[in-house]
Amino acid sequence: MKLCFATNNLHKLEEIQALLGNQFELVTLSEIGCETDIPEPYDTIAENSRAKAEFVWKNFGINCFADDSGLEVAALNGEPGVKSARYAGPQRNADDNMDLLIEKLWNNDNRKSRFVTVITLVLDGAYHQFEGVVNGQIISQRRGTNGFGYDPIFVPDGFDRTFAEMTMQEKSALSHRGLAFSKLVGFLMQIH
Repeated sequence: MKLCFATNNLHKLEEIQALLGNQFELVTLSEIGCETDIPEPYDTIAENSRAKAEFVWKNFGINCFADDSGLEVAALNGEPGVKSARYAGPQRNADDNMDLLIEKLWNNDNRKSRFVTVITLVLDGAYHQFEGVVNGQIISQRRGTNGFGYDPIFVPDGFDRTFAEMTMQEKSALSHRGLAFSKLVGFLMQIH
């Protein structure tokens, strides 16, 4: 089955291709000729995920899925949330984003946070959504060199390593994105 993954993020693409294996032919936005930076205008992760998948389906007529993810920090009323990638500005710089988050949490003992991913699949015009959530803590010092985004400062509950200190396989087995994509893959296997 041929599916478009509505992203230009090569890190996400690599993670998802590892989860999907060879059973599906995964194509990117650039491979279908979509050069548009698809807008994410909504206030929720689920709505932004749907908007991206819907854009591809309506404009290119190809079965597709899109994800939207965010880090939600309890002490900051859910920030950065839908603005996770642009938290410190439009430059989308992970180091700037982590610096800002650590600064905002400087004297706060409540480090509870969660990563949330919602995937929207559009299959022959029908919409399906899958959610993955992983709870954890924000630490004050970066640790690890794997992963991307906030991975160096996020320690999932029950672990003493950050996502950036884990292998891709370890992270995928317990991450928000891994959980949501496992649900997607399970659904696709049932209908394939």
